[in-house]
Amino acid sequence: MNLPKRRIRLLIVDDSPQVRRILAEGLGADPAIEVVATAPDPYAARDMIVKYRPDVMTLDVEMPRMDGVEFLRRLMPQYPLPVVMVSSLTRQGKRITIEALAAGAVDFVAKPTDNLAQGLEAMMLELRTKVKIASVANVSHYKGRWQAARAAGADRASAIGEAADKIIAIGASTGGTEAIAGIVAKLPVNLPGIVIVQHMPAGFTGLFAERLNAINAISAKEAASGDRILPGHILVAPGGRHLRVVRSGAVYKVSCEEGDKVCGHCPSVEVMMQSVAEQAGRNAVGVMLTGMGSDGAAGMVAMRRAGARTLAQDEASCVVFGMPGEAFQRGGAERLVPLERIPAEIVRLVRQIGKG
Repeated sequence: MNLPKRRIRLLIVDDSPQVRRILAEGLGADPAIEVVATAPDPYAARDMIVKYRPDVMTLDVEMPRMDGVEFLRRLMPQYPLPVVMVSSLTRQGKRITIEALAAGAVDFVAKPTDNLAQGLEAMMLELRTKVKIASVANVSHYKGRWQAARAAGADRASAIGEAADKIIAIGASTGGTEAIAGIVAKLPVNLPGIVIVQHMPAGFTGLFAERLNAINAISAKEAASGDRILPGHILVAPGGRHLRVVRSGAVYKVSCEEGDKVCGHCPSVEVMMQSVAEQAGRNAVGVMLTGMGSDGAAGMVAMRRAGARTLAQDEASCVVFGMPGEAFQRGGAERLVPLERIPAEIVRLVRQIGKG
């Protein structure tokens, strides 16, 4: 992780004085982070952003005067700033968190509910890490943000050919929820089945799948063991479970099982892509999107060696160019593609399957 040489200037926004104090003490204890200010609500935060010019902001999801989502919607087009959301684990808190990611937040952490002492320690460790990742995130594109628009009906329904025996595998982490949503919105409805690993904890992946289902013509759901991979359908790996593709005769299905973290994650892109390489081989297309680290890089190499077609998001359009960069550097991704061109590239590669 290439972090700035100077300390990261951090603004903390939370309506609870106690939470502000806990976050300020916990984050300020890290020698790489300087808490320059705290704010009780977005109105105060707006003034402090102008005064202190923070590098990163942590933002409470649920606040009384203006919630975090509405603040982000107003802030990001005018003043793009890397933001890490601090979310509650209530269903409403999770739903608002998904909306916050759509509005421009880089990532989120969940507040602990059980075993507060141990949970708080784990949360602070995660939050420190994500503040550091956010400090190198590229959010400049929110100024002239690419709004994923649905393509015209003729393009959305363009013929893909034999879609049932093909698979599209997409991996993403930091910044991936909106990259995925934007891509899916432009894909034809009769495209081969799509399997997705987006780094998220349990409880959030289901809501992310619901959001994809609500905003797109392509059907989306959180995956469960035994689900078939069908044309025009998306299966999102559930948080806390690895998704593997398995072949049964002419049918592709998924297996979703708990397991140790792989490349630091569960679900892991690596696990999914290795299974796609083994089970689908040349009948697959692999796509690596924005994210920190190298999860899936070796799996994409395996996919390419098995004859699959592959691509990765280019650096300029990534929030974090870790996973795509690694996949390309190791030879797993054939080429780097700007985010807005990825839907058309997926369609092109799918059409080429079986022709080479």
